[in-house]
This record gives sequence, structure tokens and C-alpha cells, in this order.
Amino acid sequence: MWWRVLIISIAYWLIGAHFLRFNHIELAIIAAISPCLMFVKHAVVSRLLQLGLVLGCIFVWGVSTVDFVQMRITMDAPWLRLASIMASVMAFTLFAAYCCNGLTKRNKGLHLYY
Repeated sequence: MWWRVLIISIAYWLIGAHFLRFNHIELAIIAAISPCLMFVKHAVVSRLLQLGLVLGCIFVWGVSTVDFVQMRITMDAPWLRLASIMASVMAFTLFAAYCCNGLTKRNKGLHLYY
């Protein structure tokens, strides 16, 4: 279970770092403290975290990928490596959203939550 917490936290911190790069301090703070919601063991909170990651994947990484690739193509610079890195980041974020499904399930064998 601890690995779910780590993956979700890293995904939110990456989104926060992206906001911080473009000087959106308020959004960076919100993204940085969003993983603290994992301490609330409720299905609605889990779905809220999952929705935040999916929306972040679409509206943060997707839009940035299109913008950066278009900029690289316009400048006649190589863009395939950038596209593959951004696709990897989007896949990681979607995997983190998938990991939110197991946050509310109990571990029946060890009784450990993290």
C-alpha cells in the first residue's frame, strides 16, 4: 500500500513542479498538498484524487505536450524525444490515477495501511 501513496504523491508533485515552473504559485501549492488527502480514508476523497490526476494528465500534460511539440517543429528542432518523455509522464500520471483505486481497500492479511 505504501507504494500507492508514493506513486500518487510523485505524480502530484510533478504537476506542482510544472505549475511552479510557470510561476503559478497557488496551483503549485494546491498540487503539492493534495497528497495529504490520502490520509482521509473515504471513497469520495479517493475519487477526487483520481479525478485530479486524470484532469492534470489531460489539461496540464496534454496541452503542454502539444504546445512544446509544436514549438519544436516550428523551430526545426528534434521533437520525438520530447514527445516520448511527455508520453511517459502522461502514462505515469494515469497509472497513479489507477493506483487511487486501492486506497480505500483494507489489507486483510497484515492490517497495515501504509
